[in-house]
Amino acid sequence: MTTTDDDPTTLNHREKHVTGATIWLTGLPSAGKTTIAYELAGRLRDEGHRVEVLDGDEIREFLSAGLGFSREDRHTNVQRIGFVAELLASNGVHVLVPVIAPYADSREAVRKRHGAEGTPYVEVHVATPVEVCSERDVKGLYAKQAAGEISGLTGVDDPYEEPESPDLRIESHTQTVQESAASLYALLSERGLA
Repeated sequence: MTTTDDDPTTLNHREKHVTGATIWLTGLPSAGKTTIAYELAGRLRDEGHRVEVLDGDEIREFLSAGLGFSREDRHTNVQRIGFVAELLASNGVHVLVPVIAPYADSREAVRKRHGAEGTPYVEVHVATPVEVCSERDVKGLYAKQAAGEISGLTGVDDPYEEPESPDLRIESHTQTVQESAASLYALLSERGLA
């Protein structure tokens, strides 16, 4: 059976198509990535958008179990997250990804995957200084590293390559969570994604 532009099923399909996007929030541990992501997710959901938050800790538990924290394992983890994000975004979901993703080449590979598929991708650097992150120390990682209980903490004794030209840089230590989320929402609106 063929359909025409006047066919009601075709029209309904077009009306339901909504542009999704991947919004990747990168930054140090305890920078505020996840907090900002959930704040923005609430606002987007209130407006009727389909939203998923791909939290780094949950991904490690369910999708990347067994991976360590070597450069290769971190790269693999980021690529897995990027694949899932692109898949969801290409199906009309706003995907918020608050994941450290410490290496520029890993983040660039994710951006290129989105570009190749024509899926909108926004990179946000939550640029909170390590001193502020270590004071917040949401998960106690900085304290454990200082006590010698763990090593390989991103931004302390493992590298973090800051994005050179992110789509947005948020200094979460100088504004409220709501202000941070609002600045990101404004960028999405400007690009026709909110």
